[in-house]
Amino acid sequence: MSETVKLVSPVDGSVYVERPVASVGDIANAVAAGKAAQAEWAGVSIAERGKYVLAALEALLAMNGEIVPELAWQMGRPVRYGGEMGGVEERTRYMVELAESALKDVVPAPKAGFTRYVKRVPVGLVMVIAPWNYPFLTAVNTIMPALMAGNAVLLKHAAQTLVVGERFQKAFDAAGLPKGLFQNIVLSHAQTEALLGSGDIDHINFTGSVAGGRAIERAAAGTFATLGLELGGKDPALVRADADLDQTIASLVDGAFFNSGQCCCGIERVYVHEAVYDRFVEGFVDMTKQYVLGNPLEEATTLGPMAQTRFAEWVREQTAEAVRKGATPLIDTSKFAMDKPGSPYLAPQVLVNVDHQMSVMREESFGPVVGIMKVHGDEDAIPLMNDSPYGLTASIWTRDEGVAAAIGDQIETGTVFMNRCDYVDPGLVWTGVKDTGRGGALSSIGYENLTRPKSYHLRTEI
Repeated sequence: MSETVKLVSPVDGSVYVERPVASVGDIANAVAAGKAAQAEWAGVSIAERGKYVLAALEALLAMNGEIVPELAWQMGRPVRYGGEMGGVEERTRYMVELAESALKDVVPAPKAGFTRYVKRVPVGLVMVIAPWNYPFLTAVNTIMPALMAGNAVLLKHAAQTLVVGERFQKAFDAAGLPKGLFQNIVLSHAQTEALLGSGDIDHINFTGSVAGGRAIERAAAGTFATLGLELGGKDPALVRADADLDQTIASLVDGAFFNSGQCCCGIERVYVHEAVYDRFVEGFVDMTKQYVLGNPLEEATTLGPMAQTRFAEWVREQTAEAVRKGATPLIDTSKFAMDKPGSPYLAPQVLVNVDHQMSVMREESFGPVVGIMKVHGDEDAIPLMNDSPYGLTASIWTRDEGVAAAIGDQIETGTVFMNRCDYVDPGLVWTGVKDTGRGGALSSIGYENLTRPKSYHLRTEI
């Protein structure tokens, strides 16, 4: 019997799909095919590469009617939200358009008797290890620019979203991408580690847990493969006294609870100026109570199950610990009939009277719970915002752009937002600090991480 990977649906606990893992021969063939295809692809013009990538995008967009319910079955996101293709399209089109300028030669000041320039050349074979929480969006951040930069791609998708990898494969096949240039592959953890340690992979992009990131680094140690690691966050928001409260509340509630809080850049903790604290909390709680927890395949559902029961149990444990230490929960979870211990269905929760002795204010929750703290001013909030092992994004809610930028300079984070949150702009590098990882995706900097510089120093006068 060959080893298989089972995808257990959070909707009803059934096995949604089951796939065999690749054999040793399959893996060797995938590597060989990828390297052979990449050698030819590197000679294809950027404009021509873009035609293939955009054709694959169109194929994905055409599948969205099937993809949306598949996502609900695989990881629990309600069908009412329509999937991820809006972001997939925005990022893909932007990176295709950017490729010519981002990948052009770097030419230093003229020097008599010499021609000098630096080319951005492909790294070679890129492996994308993608997560389940935004299974298309996180993968597309690397897949599309990697191909545009002249690389070949192996995609190993999370067990929870196996079908997503197959959708990517189908799209690239429909686009007529040269065989072997993009390959979806099903691997066990042990097989993944062995492949990363083989020296056959030139760049690795991993999105997932800190523990997973450390395992990736250990597996690739000594190979000198370059790494992009995006390992989650504990993203804070600061609500200043001059914030537009209606807009701020609506944005932060959505930022905290969309996708059942399973977002690395979701809002997990909020620091609110004392002058607007009471009004903010009242409005935040009122809006949170409006969520409908239920079957994600039903249009009325606005909050689906978490992807796995163990994820929901971690959030329940964090919440219980906070309450034991003095936190006050403001949501009556009995009003959410589907919320049951031992299940992935979990009601949203808002905690006040919290402090940084509680796990829920420092350690990643990755679920529908948020803590709200009162602060006297910016000087109180900034150390608290930095008091976490993570640093992906931070948002500041104010009418004063100068103040927001100045506060942002003091925050240990990869992205500073003002009056928005939980959004990835392809024109800006997606990166983080501390345990959030290293490297960066999207923007021109993303292209730098998917290529290597090659210098040309040509003496023309002898």
